[in-house]
Amino acid sequence: MKIGELAERTGVSIRSLRYYEQQGLLTPLRQENGYREYSTLAEEQVKTIQLYLNLGLSTDQIAGFLHCVLKNKEAFCEEVLPLYRQKLEEIDAQIHLLSGIRQNLLDRINSILRERNPNGQEEQQ
Repeated sequence: MKIGELAERTGVSIRSLRYYEQQGLLTPLRQENGYREYSTLAEEQVKTIQLYLNLGLSTDQIAGFLHCVLKNKEAFCEEVLPLYRQKLEEIDAQIHLLSGIRQNLLDRINSILRERNPNGQEEQQ
């Protein structure tokens, strides 16, 4: 299939597909006229790349284990486990940071409301 058809089937832009190729994530065949020709497996490969990008992994990280994932459907890919653990630690740190920011905003809102209404009466809107 041509790059436009792959883009349409996967919802990924042609520009992104070319980028994946530059990063070594996709390897289409080249016809004599230079056009890219993607195998029928390319659609699944692009969807897998998108999954891992949505998990927050970089294309460099994905390139390190993509072959294993596609071959084994992730069931036996030990290479993925450390990345999953690292990403989980990053997410936990972000949740902790965001929780602190959230509490700070709540404290500020409550402080403003107390100053506006020192008698503790509910505001009328």
